[in-house]
Amino acid sequence: MRMAVRTQATLNLLALAAGFWLPTGAGEPGQAPDLPGVSLPREARAFPEPLAPGRDGPGFRFRGTKGWAWTPRQYLEEIPHLAALRMNFLMNCYLSLFTEDAGGARRNEWWKPMAEERRRDYGAVIRACREQGIDFCFCMHPQLGSPRPLDPDSPGDVDRLLQHYAWAQAQGVRWFSVCLDDVGWGAGGPAAGGAAHARLANAILARLRGGDGGARLIVCPAAYWGDGSGAQDRAYLGALGRALHPDAYVFWTGDQVYCRRITRRAAEGYRRAVGHRLFLWDNYPVNDGSPAMHLGPVRGREPGLCEVIDGYMGNPMQTQNEANRIPLATCADYAYNPWDYDPGRSIGQAIVHLVEGDEPRRALAELVGAYPGFIATGGDSRTNAVRLRFSALAAAPAARPAAGAFVRQVEGLDARLRADFPGRFDAAKRTVADDIAWMRRQLGEEPR
Repeated sequence: MRMAVRTQATLNLLALAAGFWLPTGAGEPGQAPDLPGVSLPREARAFPEPLAPGRDGPGFRFRGTKGWAWTPRQYLEEIPHLAALRMNFLMNCYLSLFTEDAGGARRNEWWKPMAEERRRDYGAVIRACREQGIDFCFCMHPQLGSPRPLDPDSPGDVDRLLQHYAWAQAQGVRWFSVCLDDVGWGAGGPAAGGAAHARLANAILARLRGGDGGARLIVCPAAYWGDGSGAQDRAYLGALGRALHPDAYVFWTGDQVYCRRITRRAAEGYRRAVGHRLFLWDNYPVNDGSPAMHLGPVRGREPGLCEVIDGYMGNPMQTQNEANRIPLATCADYAYNPWDYDPGRSIGQAIVHLVEGDEPRRALAELVGAYPGFIATGGDSRTNAVRLRFSALAAAPAARPAAGAFVRQVEGLDARLRADFPGRFDAAKRTVADDIAWMRRQLGEEPR
């Protein structure tokens, strides 16, 4: 039995799943559509969803997330929540290891020794993972946005990169990743680029296994999504896979970079193309540092993916790591038991497990309704559902009353969040407040 937060919530949620907003109150001056909500269960149940009799283990062997330019403090805040959700894997974001200038701008200076303060902070993160039974994966990207991209065929460059992996290994880390996403494969073409990336990965793994025979490496390749059937992708992935050490894993983001659906067919095609075991790097609920939130449940990931892929890793929002726990919980639920995963049930359980009390739970349910995520609304990581909905209302004939009413609804949500969560969900509250100010400006009004 579920307790409806709003009578319109179910219809709105179904509409969102189909990729559009379902307006209510049509023809009534000054009335905006209700903010969509979710159905809250009357009580918490075991979460993630327990395995059915006969299942001998979770769907994905490795289940976790990474940061997105997170600070060490953010990693430390989330580790206990990962453990509570039966997740066992955490990877740092390579952006987190970029250096920052006095103005806060990031620079990929991968060749420089890590500052002592950063070593101390990440040493604490690694220890906290170990205490909670979570595998920490140390990750770097030696090319993206760098003024001095690593040359895979330069022994000196490889040695300078390896100093960081050697430090992490000395802290007890056994999982490592080298990311080569969002860079080209060079003037030699895709096959030459794939072979060069394999040489770099093999050099890293060989050095790490010199100190620990059980060291593991995951490569994020330049071609990291799709089914591997395109001519250039096939050439790159084939060359990479043939040369890459057989023990290495490969990251894959799904049928697309940002996916509403991730299919077993595409996973099987990609795995055939690269010839290696896979981790799914699910680009949800990531916002890529944009002014957006994605809080609805993960959905559209086929149950059979776990029969093709060994690991599941989500990608989070940047500053709103506390609100990120809501969709993260649904990712954990799916990764643990994909066969019985129900996104509607999962999002309700995520909320009741996260906070106590009817009113706070209702406030979070309405927040999820306001920011249901790009899987529900369409778009990508930068799609802001509140601004999208306001813009649709404001574009309609005689729209100002309905648009103004919608702003007042979001302001009511803002007031409830501030009343129910003093000192909590501060980054999420800032996003809501910024959206209200933006909408007021669109109406030609001063933000309140």
